[in-house]
Amino acid sequence: MKLEDFPEDIRPYILPKSEGDLIYRCLGCGAEYDIRKLLYTCTGCGQVLLIHDRNFNRLKKISGKKWQRIFDYRKMVSDPALKGVFRYYEFIGPVMPLSAIIYLGEGHTPVIAANTHLKEKVGIPFYFKNDGQNPSASFKDRGMASALSYIQFLIQTGKVSEILTVCASTGDTSAAAALYAAYLYPHVKSAVLLPHKKITPQQLSQPLGSGAVVFEIPGVFDDCMKVVEALAETYPVALLNSKNAWRVLGQESYSYEIAQDFEYDLENKAVVVPIGNAGNITAVMSGFLKFLEAGVISALPKIIGVQSEHANPVYRYYREPVPENRKFTPVTVEPSVAQAAMIGNPVSMPRVIHLVEKYNRTAGSQKMFFVEVTEQDIMDWGLLANRNGHIACTHGGESLAGLIQAKKLGYVDENDIAVLDSTAHALKFSGFQEMYFKDRFPPEYNISPKKDLKNAPVYVHPKDLKAVPGPGNPLSGEALDTFAKRVSEEIATYMKLSTG
Repeated sequence: MKLEDFPEDIRPYILPKSEGDLIYRCLGCGAEYDIRKLLYTCTGCGQVLLIHDRNFNRLKKISGKKWQRIFDYRKMVSDPALKGVFRYYEFIGPVMPLSAIIYLGEGHTPVIAANTHLKEKVGIPFYFKNDGQNPSASFKDRGMASALSYIQFLIQTGKVSEILTVCASTGDTSAAAALYAAYLYPHVKSAVLLPHKKITPQQLSQPLGSGAVVFEIPGVFDDCMKVVEALAETYPVALLNSKNAWRVLGQESYSYEIAQDFEYDLENKAVVVPIGNAGNITAVMSGFLKFLEAGVISALPKIIGVQSEHANPVYRYYREPVPENRKFTPVTVEPSVAQAAMIGNPVSMPRVIHLVEKYNRTAGSQKMFFVEVTEQDIMDWGLLANRNGHIACTHGGESLAGLIQAKKLGYVDENDIAVLDSTAHALKFSGFQEMYFKDRFPPEYNISPKKDLKNAPVYVHPKDLKAVPGPGNPLSGEALDTFAKRVSEEIATYMKLSTG
């Protein structure tokens, strides 16, 4: 749609202006830092940072209703920079020219309603938001679009010329980081650190295919993260984990999209999010708070953070009901099918603590909840969802199991509508489905397959057939007709079909 075809009162806002005044702000001591260099922690107290717009009040001069119209009309813009997460430019990266923004197809993933059968089984209407339909097949692309656009901005302005990006990963981060870094080749090169034999073959193939240098090291994600932090503290590299505050900004788009998907009406809504390194739940809270402050929405939804009992440091922290008695303690993780969330010491935990308190205070009541689920429930509910038309990954199964648990605890009820985060594509974790179907889970997972959820191919080869086709050996004539007739009869018998 051409600019002159937009309504006259909206036209000046369709192509945004760089009017933000962004700085890094420390969550510990409140120190502020210039964004014109890459920074991940406070140089004074070592605490993590959030990006703050000192000119945010300019956004309040536009009414909430007008913001809604601006975003809705931007759906029709042909400029690639505004097709993805930067549709919400003023709330994400309002210092970058549109020419710096990378768009690889990320964002605006669909929300798919549960069918009647699944809705009745769960007892509450809900949707899956399929973030596995991002270009590298996970939600991480949202943050990478922001972080790598900012790096491109630094390159364009001469702040850097060549840069090496690094990240620790359980799979999804490395895939997204490698993909977006590859788009900026040769100015940007990528290295990723993975825990040896702790990610799926599908996830390993992604950074390799994008040309990243992949280092596998002993241990788990938390060990990889320590190495990456040491690299970032000592060498001129760009850290792309959620410790990078630009990552959080991009992932806030998840909240903005949910608001837009539901016509900006978030009354009686509940958003269910699995927790790994805690960057995503940080972004979800921050995004809704910004939209509320600017008047784009009039109510904050409930947010349910979910963790497996095999990796549950955030749940344990909030299990203590008295805030003054809470003490964060990292945990030693156990094997989990929610592999990307298998993190015992999330780097964004200080952001979570800060934003949970702000979220509940702003809402005027408790709107943030945390639940724990079993590995058995993650697999069972995920498979059941996919048997009812979804493509939920194991983390989507974790979200659905979390919704069930939240309903049991009274955090949500039948008057709420839930949106569940399926963070990645189901095919990334198909190995766990195969282990379930073949009953091959190692005992440490504590998963026993249910007979009615198992599935396997059925080989059909009637014993009385004298000739069957094969590669380079096709059948024809009567032999082919006989083959088709007998195989179809066997299938009909198996499926209990009748000719009448």
